[in-house]
Amino acid sequence: MDILYLLIPLSLVFVAVIAYVFLWAVKSGQFEDMEGPAHRILMDDDIAPPSAKQSTQKSDKNVD
Repeated sequence: MDILYLLIPLSLVFVAVIAYVFLWAVKSGQFEDMEGPAHRILMDDDIAPPSAKQSTQKSDKNVD
């Protein structure tokens, strides 16, 4: 029974921390665009991948 004197205040502090983090996330815009990332995966990129010749030239320049 004595453990309830510890667990009840501890759980209230825990709930307060969770509520604070949730409200911070809402105010900072974390939940603004829920569908954008899901649609972005399905879209094709218009930029062609670099050819092998271009990638070897870049790697040669980076080596000193």
